[in-house]
Amino acid sequence: MINGVQRKGKKGLTPYGNSVRVSVSKCSAKRRQLLAERNRIGRNASISTQAILNSLPDEHQHSSKENLINRIQDMFRSPNEHVGYLKSEQFAKDLLKLNKKVKIILEDEPRCVFLQSPAYVFGDIHGNLEDLHFFSDNVWNLGMALTAGNFVFLGDYVDRGMSCLEVVAYLLAMKLMLPQKVFLLRGNHETRDVNGWEEHYGARSFIYQCRERFGDDLGYKVWEMTNSTFDRMPLAAVIDQDIFCVHGGIPRPVSDSSMEGGRIKDILNVNKVAGINPPYEHEDDDYQQVASDCIWSDPASEHQENSSVDRRTGYGDSLRGGGAICFGHKAVTNFLQQQGFSYIMRAHEAHAEGVAVSKGARVFTVFSTSKDHNQGNNAMAGCILIDFEKMQVINRSPAYRNQYVHRRDSVSLAMLSETEIAERVKLGLIEGHTGEEEDEEEEFEEEEWEEFDEDDMNTSREELDGSSVDDDEDYVFDERRKSSVDPGMTTTSPPGSSHDNHELDVEASDMPVKKIDFSGVDSGRRKKRDKGKFTTITEENEAEDDEESTVNGDDMECFDESENCENGGSTSMSPAMKKFSL
Repeated sequence: MINGVQRKGKKGLTPYGNSVRVSVSKCSAKRRQLLAERNRIGRNASISTQAILNSLPDEHQHSSKENLINRIQDMFRSPNEHVGYLKSEQFAKDLLKLNKKVKIILEDEPRCVFLQSPAYVFGDIHGNLEDLHFFSDNVWNLGMALTAGNFVFLGDYVDRGMSCLEVVAYLLAMKLMLPQKVFLLRGNHETRDVNGWEEHYGARSFIYQCRERFGDDLGYKVWEMTNSTFDRMPLAAVIDQDIFCVHGGIPRPVSDSSMEGGRIKDILNVNKVAGINPPYEHEDDDYQQVASDCIWSDPASEHQENSSVDRRTGYGDSLRGGGAICFGHKAVTNFLQQQGFSYIMRAHEAHAEGVAVSKGARVFTVFSTSKDHNQGNNAMAGCILIDFEKMQVINRSPAYRNQYVHRRDSVSLAMLSETEIAERVKLGLIEGHTGEEEDEEEEFEEEEWEEFDEDDMNTSREELDGSSVDDDEDYVFDERRKSSVDPGMTTTSPPGSSHDNHELDVEASDMPVKKIDFSGVDSGRRKKRDKGKFTTITEENEAEDDEESTVNGDDMECFDESENCENGGSTSMSPAMKKFSL
């Protein structure tokens, strides 16, 4: 009992975590008061429920994560209205915080991730925010969270384009928001030897853009922290246990390929944290080779198949040089048979049509940027939708116009000062005249842009826990070891599909239009697909062309077996986006 107003204690604890306080008033009357015990769960509550509640993120941390993602998404939706933010220290701190959070997610993923369709597969982006925005407008226009399927990016997010920081920020934010839906694979430009090669790429190198935007000290921290995240990216993905996705190509075997797991097991055995170019001290030479092959190799050309490719293994020296390899028909056949796969999807090579096929239509090359690769004014960016019974190519037509990247002579820029225009040129939001561009008359009018107020974009500087770079002290680069591939001795792409310079090749814009040839496809190869088999389309007037056929969005035939294309079946495509099923 309680004398006076003193508390006697708890009495009659209920199963719901409540307590009863009994007190005695001055008139000796007993008073019982029910108190809610919010800081503790009653005996009858589930222990597992308590564990789940304890594992819930702190409300402050959740709010901080949401604010971070929202800032990046707002920037991506309207970069012209966030010029101040893109040049601010706040953006640098957001990048540091993004990397710190995402690198933990990536390190928990296997070096080869496994997922199910539907899945969208994207190739090289190379700092091209304009083409990435095209895919956002047409593929996940409701947002990635509300779009059915997974998203697989095959690497090469930085260098060459002028918006490397914006592209990295957006993709890392999507990975942080949707870790089980967005998968970021590693490309050869996600290595320090390549994206730190300022002497070669100049103002289009990732390290230059970091330092130019944020200064030498903070810019270097952003560059190094981002590369620390790249070190943890997976090297490959497998969709539906049937389609192998990688940036470059299939690796040479390290272990006995006939053993269970084969090449996939080799990839899974690559270190969780791998520098590759340059390697860390802890990286094994054999598995460092596996990682290099995954991000550097190319399909062999017909000339290489007949001359330099080893007929026993199917591998040979790549025309890139520097120790890179190429893989031929024999290597592709052995890999697919050993792993039980049907197709290989990779990036790494520029193609004006956005998507190309080779090796008997078993190898698909996807390229998701239409600029900065010497492919001409009519180049398209492409991606592939894999949906079990079909594969669908989505291309950006050259006629597509976005709403925020403009030519230097656009009337939409008339109200901007020269200083404001110069700032937007550095951010890749205005295409400046280079002297090599074709001065042809535009076939379409520029869309009008509403003016914006930069004062609205000043964001508050919140406290960011862990905004400084936490160096990977346990990982040390081995300066005495050479990488399996020396980037300084390579060309950026094999001759014939070169994008070695950044000037626009005007003559390349008149390249002939080709139709795709599926004549070499074994219609029974993919056992899991009962529908959507390839049908044969013959090429016309291509007898003297030694190049392997590529996918082009123009003049395509209907691929649906339920329709007879010869009896009037056709495919209608919007001028902004061409789609067709394979």
